[in-house]
Amino acid sequence: MNIKKHSMEQTSTKNKLVQLIIKKPRNLKNDMLSGVTVALALVPEAIAFAFVAGVHPKVGLYAAFMMGLITAIFGGRPGMISGATGAVAVIFAPLVAKIITMGQASGASYETMMESALGYLFAAVILMGLIQIVFGALRFGKFIRLVPHPVMLGFVNGLAIIIFKAQLGQFTVNGEILATNPLLVMFGLTALTMIIGIYLPKYCKSIPATLVGIITVSTIGHLINEFHPGLVLTVLDFVQGQDKSITTIAAGLPSFAVPNIPFSLDALKLIFPYACLAAAVGLIESLMTLTLVDELTETRGRGNKECIGQGLANIVNGFFGGMGGCAMIGQSIINIRGGGRGRTSGISAAITLLLLVLFGSNLIEVIPLAALVGVMFIVVIGTFEWSSLRLWRKIPNSDIFVIILVSSVTVFADLAIAVLVGIIVSALVFAWEHGKTMHANKSEKNGSTIYELEGPVFFGSTSSFKDLFDFKNDQKDVVINFENARIWDHSGLEALQNITERYSANDKMLHLLNLSKECRQLLKNAGNIVELKVIENLEWHIADDKLD
Repeated sequence: MNIKKHSMEQTSTKNKLVQLIIKKPRNLKNDMLSGVTVALALVPEAIAFAFVAGVHPKVGLYAAFMMGLITAIFGGRPGMISGATGAVAVIFAPLVAKIITMGQASGASYETMMESALGYLFAAVILMGLIQIVFGALRFGKFIRLVPHPVMLGFVNGLAIIIFKAQLGQFTVNGEILATNPLLVMFGLTALTMIIGIYLPKYCKSIPATLVGIITVSTIGHLINEFHPGLVLTVLDFVQGQDKSITTIAAGLPSFAVPNIPFSLDALKLIFPYACLAAAVGLIESLMTLTLVDELTETRGRGNKECIGQGLANIVNGFFGGMGGCAMIGQSIINIRGGGRGRTSGISAAITLLLLVLFGSNLIEVIPLAALVGVMFIVVIGTFEWSSLRLWRKIPNSDIFVIILVSSVTVFADLAIAVLVGIIVSALVFAWEHGKTMHANKSEKNGSTIYELEGPVFFGSTSSFKDLFDFKNDQKDVVINFENARIWDHSGLEALQNITERYSANDKMLHLLNLSKECRQLLKNAGNIVELKVIENLEWHIADDKLD
């Protein structure tokens, strides 16, 4: 009954999330228009993540363009958006800072230090891409199936909170909350963007509502600034708030260059840990986003192909001056909401972003931050699993704990760490619960004691397994029937050896019946460790027993 209720609740959860997504037919127009919306949302995040990594904004913009274009063409999940991400930026930031610190110690100029830091950064991004390609080529993407549903719920809830928290910074300047008038205008324009994004689809589904919201609020914001300059904060205001020396986000085409670092073992040792961690974080975030998009679109992506696509995109990033990245859950949901389903949506977003950087920077720079914040708040609403708030007492407490744990670790630590922690805790809970289910039906036949074993024999069940047997009072011959049981690991083998020795100490013989092929092979491989008698049926003669 509980299993049935749990299944029904999972179905309800999925349906609830899908209801938040606007279903549109897959066609070229929807893909193109949705891509334009995504491109507009990519700009401020790419710039922000570039500052997090400690590099020029154009490095983040180039990464967003190249990641989006290459993964859209070669990745395994049409409709999913990739770009420069905070998760990767946070990992590479210490590398950039370390190289700059080394340059300061040697008395190098700022230009020389930054050139060296970028060289190491781009080399690390290339190595990151190579690791991801190897991961995909070895078909390790299938391990995303090991992520339990509670971990997925915690992941998306934590991400929604992170996206929400990231937007709060737009309501401050230098850590101080905005003055009353700019703050009220910010709230008003943000609310207007959300109202348009949420309610327009009920009346018009031919164009993305978020794009309409951005254009409408940008027009209003421009008119307000005409009469009250500076009252509406724009994208350029945000950039200059980070670095006042930057006067525009315009940039040229990315150009090919081999990273400027010494080709030595010391250089490899320096970048290798950062590359490995970034590769792992990028793949976990990308594969988790792929799983979520699969669920929202009721289609199935190809995890291994996505790993290779992500790796190829990062390699190109390293040679063309990008900071690398991975899949972006927020932009992916914006794309899905806008009707983007095919590869054209990602390609459209990437090309539009490049065109904006090359020729339309003046248009991007005047977009109010409130418009983009409103779009991201809509993403928060669509990302958070609201139905998970009603799961209390409807699913096991251990699953509730995993959801809360993963959400908390996602917010306060890291996405990849949160997923790994969730998987480990879920696995330990599974082992604990299954370790408690070990039991056996005991009977006597032909002067022998027979145990009909039920349950897996593994590290989590060895204690309860040993407690099943009565070593002193059982008959001289003891049979364990494995028809409904299986030995899984070395701990199980050691447990068998232990009860064999305890029966032997009581002058009794242990026999194993109905071992599976896999169990027999396991015993054969452990022949020098475990010596047990295996029988084919209960009609045997003690004198004729042989080790199988």
